Amino acid sequence: MNIFLREIKAYRSSTLIWILSLCTLVTVFLFMYPAFTRDVDATRAIMANLPAAMRDALDISLANFFTIYGFFAYIFTFATLAGAVQAMNLGVGIMSKEDSGKTVDFLLTKPISRFKVFTSKLFASFGLILITNTVFSLTSYIVAGIVSTDGLDIQIFSLILASFFLIQLFFLALGILFSMLIKKIKSPVAVTLPTVFGFFIIGMLGSIVGNDNVRYICPFKFYDLNYVIDKGLYEINYLYIELVVVFIAVIASYLIYSRKDIRAAS
Repeated sequence: MNIFLREIKAYRSSTLIWILSLCTLVTVFLFMYPAFTRDVDATRAIMANLPAAMRDALDISLANFFTIYGFFAYIFTFATLAGAVQAMNLGVGIMSKEDSGKTVDFLLTKPISRFKVFTSKLFASFGLILITNTVFSLTSYIVAGIVSTDGLDIQIFSLILASFFLIQLFFLALGILFSMLIKKIKSPVAVTLPTVFGFFIIGMLGSIVGNDNVRYICPFKFYDLNYVIDKGLYEINYLYIELVVVFIAVIASYLIYSRKDIRAAS
């Protein structure tokens, strides 16, 4: 039984829908970019009238917004929210579906170790996220290259896109951990949406009140894209925080999975 291919096949349709949705989102928004830059002074005046707290919450920097990178960073506010939902939903669902579907005892009676079951599902979910990011990144590069009149700095644009993958990786690991900790998950969405939107709201409130400490607990704020645009690099301490959390979540999930009691189907 090739569990890796089985999971890829099981989630290919939903992954395709997510890919099409994300690519449509970024394409529609990027083709609006020329309209925002046609009269920069007028648009800047309108944007300046927005409360500073609202601009901070939406990651809008007047210094960068009228560049392709700043405009793309604004789109990311919505794209990463959707990407986080996809990743966490996948993490919760791929590990809990056997339990909720009462087929886990059948799976584990096969001549296959729990370690292989866990790693196969882990790599399948990672592969699906990687496919999503590859198509999303290629689409973003192509469309941004079309609408931008000044060319693209590949390093900056790649760092922005990589932050999408890193945020998805965080929520994938979190989803896997939650699937181990929460018993009887009837629907992954019931776990995913409150968690993702909870983090998103916390991040926005932190920006509104100007509390930078929120960034240490909110994955949506780990990567300040305006900092990336200005400096051409990440704030390394937040990257370390994410990698540590992801590592701990995956190891803890495996340890729980290797020791958990399996309820027989009834």
